[in-house]
Amino acid sequence: MSNEAAHEIAQTEQTEKGLGSPFNLNAPEAYRHWRENKLERYPTDPSALVVEISDLTEPSAPACAAIRALARKCNMAIYRTNTRDWPLERLRPALLRFAARLGLERIEAHRSREDDGLVALEVSQAAGKSGFIPYTNRPLNWHTDGYYNPPSATIRGFLLHCVRDAAEGGENGLYDPELAYIRLRDKDPAHIRALMHPEAMTIPESVEPDGGKRPASTGPVFSLASDGALQMRYTSRRRNIIWRDDPACRRAVAYLNGLLAGENEPLIFKYKLRPGEGILCNNVLHSRAGFVDRSDGGGRLYLRARYLDRIAGT
Repeated sequence: MSNEAAHEIAQTEQTEKGLGSPFNLNAPEAYRHWRENKLERYPTDPSALVVEISDLTEPSAPACAAIRALARKCNMAIYRTNTRDWPLERLRPALLRFAARLGLERIEAHRSREDDGLVALEVSQAAGKSGFIPYTNRPLNWHTDGYYNPPSATIRGFLLHCVRDAAEGGENGLYDPELAYIRLRDKDPAHIRALMHPEAMTIPESVEPDGGKRPASTGPVFSLASDGALQMRYTSRRRNIIWRDDPACRRAVAYLNGLLAGENEPLIFKYKLRPGEGILCNNVLHSRAGFVDRSDGGGRLYLRARYLDRIAGT
């Protein structure tokens, strides 16, 4: 089967899955209504995303409802707790129960996860972490988590909790993938068509620290999940990535990169989590500024769990 034939089949499957969906390029009225609702009263400041959680071990029903409402609108919420002095052995299980209350339960089998599924993000020279940018103080470019995963392990949500912040820097950029979709489609629907191509983006095969091989991962940037939700798979990395050799794809990627650089996009949030704060989201686009650790030895420490689930009710 030719690549173009495979593309046509994939596009047909996506169209059939999304009949009547706002993400169907052949359903302009559905898109117009969804777009209007999406942009109406969309928050313009990250402070509007903050939900206070008075008791992480038993988050209130109104607090959980507020997080779900924000996730429905923006695909993300920032929560604030009083856990900054909690020992890790108390905090870790509480975070997992909190996420489960919101429908996040199926944790990814990440190579760096500990027995409970959480990954400690800090500057580290440990085997399996040394040299990988998340475990350094260097900036992290825009990406969605798990962009190198196969379709069977698509990351649909994550929790990111700040235990200790950096002395300087380390703020996160946050951007709703549905906004990216709107900007691209409004500019030119051909951008969406190109980024939904099943061969739009390839992450080549790589050798893991233990000698094992991570196979090449090829797929679209935008796709529809079985429940009809929009999914995004993207990285702005410049090395070890292959974009489809097609003018339409190159134009779409250039426009997306411009958006993420802040060109004509006022709804990119910048936020530095403080100890006790965290992000719950449906795998939004995110970045991290470089940082300087504290001189007292208490380096920046975040806990992360990546899920095969979306936040329930979103």
